[in-house]
Amino acid sequence: MEQAFGLSIPRTVAQACDPGRLALLVYDMQVGVLGQISNADQVTASVVRTVDAARAGGYRVFYLRHMGIPNEVSGVTRLRMAMAWQRTDRVADVHPVFLRGSAEFALTPALAPSPAEMIFDKVTMSAFVGTPLDLVLRDCGINSFAICGVATEVGIDPTVRHAADLGYLPIVVSDACGAGNAAAAERAIEGLRFAGDALITDTDTLCPLLAGDRSTGSGAGPTWAPPS
Repeated sequence: MEQAFGLSIPRTVAQACDPGRLALLVYDMQVGVLGQISNADQVTASVVRTVDAARAGGYRVFYLRHMGIPNEVSGVTRLRMAMAWQRTDRVADVHPVFLRGSAEFALTPALAPSPAEMIFDKVTMSAFVGTPLDLVLRDCGINSFAICGVATEVGIDPTVRHAADLGYLPIVVSDACGAGNAAAAERAIEGLRFAGDALITDTDTLCPLLAGDRSTGSGAGPTWAPPS
């Protein structure tokens, strides 16, 4: 852990894994989103493993859900995006999706948030726009988070870039992040890696750290003990 100007600066995933400063974000693991990716079962299993490890280590867990808006109260941006995603040139042909209460809006049954965990609904790609997430994390003293879910190239990438600009250290759990377009997702990961303000890891590295094994990963981690 680098020490400078009264600050502790994590350089590795192991150093960042302290439940006093790190949370887990689970991004858009919804029935309607998972139905659009080819490896949904593998991604779901990896996300469940990550959530279980975070719970075992006493980390705070937050879930994001993408929420659709009825056409009648959608603005220019929403309608343009809907036309692009649904490949139509006419608003009259746009079918609202992910409406609250619909089957596609629900989180996958493989994930069951506990009463001690929080779900935030959003209408944007960055999880930090239009939600209380930033306020809640800062109020808990959290300045870093691991993120998993779907989709890397659509929502996780802008969330991570936005978070870095807000002063967080994001950790992307690459094999627990699904994608609709594998090539676009790989470009997103490589872009994040090149920028250098996020850490990229995988479940085999991260999950033992979350569960309390500080011997995994490079660098010495902070003094830490799991809650009794």
